[in-house]
Amino acid sequence: MAEKQQKYRQEIQQMMYVSGETGEVAPDTTAMIEEIVRQQVIEMLRNCTELAARRGSRTITVNDLIFQIRDDAPKVSRLRTFLSWKDVRKSAKDSDEKGGDADLGVADDPGGVGGGGMGIMPGGAGPSGVEEAAKKNKRAKVKLPWEPTSFYSQEVPDEEDEDEEEEEMNTITLDRLRKADLRTRDMTREEYVTWSEYRQASFTYRKGKRFREWAGFGVVTDSKPSDDIVDILGFLTFEMVQTITEEAIKIKENEELWKERGGGESSAAAAAAAGNKKRKLNQGLFDPPSEGKAPVETRHVQEAFRRLQARPKKARAMLNQTRLPQHTALKLV
Repeated sequence: MAEKQQKYRQEIQQMMYVSGETGEVAPDTTAMIEEIVRQQVIEMLRNCTELAARRGSRTITVNDLIFQIRDDAPKVSRLRTFLSWKDVRKSAKDSDEKGGDADLGVADDPGGVGGGGMGIMPGGAGPSGVEEAAKKNKRAKVKLPWEPTSFYSQEVPDEEDEDEEEEEMNTITLDRLRKADLRTRDMTREEYVTWSEYRQASFTYRKGKRFREWAGFGVVTDSKPSDDIVDILGFLTFEMVQTITEEAIKIKENEELWKERGGGESSAAAAAAAGNKKRKLNQGLFDPPSEGKAPVETRHVQEAFRRLQARPKKARAMLNQTRLPQHTALKLV
């Protein structure tokens, strides 16, 4: 794919940087990842459109989108946390705007602090008003219609401590935090600032029009996407790039390890590799790539995507000793 056809080369490079690939990735590699992510987004929109049609609606909803990843519990958990904090920021912003309007009337209030009254600010900004604002800014739990708790009319009150402990016990989330800690442990201040800035890379932030054209809105689906749907797709596309990159890095490291042990090389090449290994110094994550540290290539991305698309053994076993064609739909990364 030509480089001029790419729309998110810089964003993908930044996402790969955050995921552990610090080398200069070739344009062909980023183009392949971009095309994979685009096909994933189109598949999700197509499935959402089919679900909406079954309801007799032409508009896809947030639940239609989350339903596509319902089997990936850790990803759903991270997405719910993302949506919860987004709602908190929106509520806090609205309350700040209302609070600013209320503060304008404090001096004119005859019952204010200066007027010898009870000291209650207009707009309920007293103790009860503060408690009410705190409740509004509290992080709400995102409920999904296919969960058992939604089958009953009476809701069970949530316990914050148990919910937080359950989220923190998520092994995949903890593993990602551990990897991020290992990547940033030996960074300088400038390197960490760069890494933090690259974490904000997004397919959708301030690129709504470009993303809609790129994802096929108006072609794949006639539904006009809401801001929440675009934000969710932005979150999921970042996760896709991160998953593919981490798998490709793992494949590349295994390939390099196999070559160092002499697999598939001549005796002279193996001896040269052994000599280079003795002279090799321990490099940090953000050191420039050396002769023995090459960036991820297209073949690594292809193999990573193939492994991520592999059918589980249980699903394969159900088709053993049958003549049914073993065609599978595109699996979401």
